Amino acid sequence: MDSSGSSECGERAATGLGVSKVADPVRPRGHRGGVIVMHRALAHFRLGPMNLVTAIFVFVLFSSIWLVLLPKICQFWARVLALGIRVLPLRAELGLTQHHLTSFISFDIPYLRMEPVLPSPLAWWLTCGITLALFAGSFPLSGKLIPVRYLLRGILLVPTTALLYFVFLPARFPHTPDSYMEGLVTAGIALISVIPLLFGLTFYIFDFGFLKKASLTAIAMTHLVLFLPLQVLLQALFLQKTVLFMPVLYIIFGMPVNILIIIAFYSWGMTWSFRSARNV
Repeated sequence: MDSSGSSECGERAATGLGVSKVADPVRPRGHRGGVIVMHRALAHFRLGPMNLVTAIFVFVLFSSIWLVLLPKICQFWARVLALGIRVLPLRAELGLTQHHLTSFISFDIPYLRMEPVLPSPLAWWLTCGITLALFAGSFPLSGKLIPVRYLLRGILLVPTTALLYFVFLPARFPHTPDSYMEGLVTAGIALISVIPLLFGLTFYIFDFGFLKKASLTAIAMTHLVLFLPLQVLLQALFLQKTVLFMPVLYIIFGMPVNILIIIAFYSWGMTWSFRSARNV
């Protein structure tokens, strides 16, 4: 009797344990056992009809405003570059390249024109010494800074390859400061033009409300409009010394910096409170 009663209790306990295991869903856990909660963006994501309509409207609105203001913005950039030539120790001239988007929209892309200067022995050895010093400085970094260590070494690959190139093939360098500067401004225009589309696919679809969506777009586009001519002037100060710095300026401090600015604004916008979360 005792054995049968204990077996029945064991069966009931096992059955109850099995039911509890089935009833409680298995939640993802981290490496320390903590529960990984769903990201707030996914938790509040509701792609309703109004969000979709708002996303399309904001995209069309800012794309239209940008196309209309682009000729004026290029004129503003030309004035900033002309002012930089006058007040900075810069040996450059202002160049203009005409572009036509449609028969109604045309604009002149401003850029700086400079003579290409090959690296002198002093410039080459100085750059080589700085590169080696930064590489050696990456070794004493602590274990907590391993990402910084490898990021620094990855960046140093660019000046290293440039130094080797100008040792063996200095006269065959295919790029000039003129073409580089024009390409930098052109790429900046293209990047600013796609901000409404990028935010439309990644930010407008969330329930932030029209005002926040429009504000973030306007802030990001305005910031890059003001940043681009200053970026061109700063890079020109280095390029007038030698074209040895062009690979580093293009790969590290060119469009990647502008893209990181857009990501930073997007990350800031995603910290704002959702409209639906505020109304709950």
